[in-house]
Amino acid sequence: GIFLTILIVYQWWRDISREATFLGDHTNFVKKNMKIGMILFISSEVLFFLSFFWAFFHSSLAPSIELGMNWPPMNISTFNPLQIPLLNTIILLSSGFTVTWCHHSMMNNNYKEAMKSLKMTIMLGLLFTLLQMWEYIEASFSFSDCCYGSTFFMATGFHGIHVIVGTLFLTV
Repeated sequence: GIFLTILIVYQWWRDISREATFLGDHTNFVKKNMKIGMILFISSEVLFFLSFFWAFFHSSLAPSIELGMNWPPMNISTFNPLQIPLLNTIILLSSGFTVTWCHHSMMNNNYKEAMKSLKMTIMLGLLFTLLQMWEYIEASFSFSDCCYGSTFFMATGFHGIHVIVGTLFLTV
């Protein structure tokens, strides 16, 4: 199952790369389907994150009797939002700036600036991942403690996986 999927994706990406590199351009059919594919991908990602936020707000705005009618639940110590979460937010905004800088440098054929900004983006992605890992280690709750832990780890973990995959894609 997974081996066949990886093989098909590899050969598909190889064909797309060949069309763009050796033939100079994609066919109109491929261009149209790549746009539709990207729209569907982004839409599915928006729905994933919407479901995580929905679960969080459903639990936090009307806490159930099982949670003691409190949010966050009793015996859960939350993170100070002005420490690692704020730093990670600043890192993500900075990486958005540096990847945009890289894109514009590539558009202007300034490859030296593009490489510098790409390296900065990769370093920011790695720093974000390390800080997220540190936050997980320091957490006083786990995924299975309560709905607070499950929504926290699901949302931040899913986002962290996106950052890791994006960093890997930029590295390759």
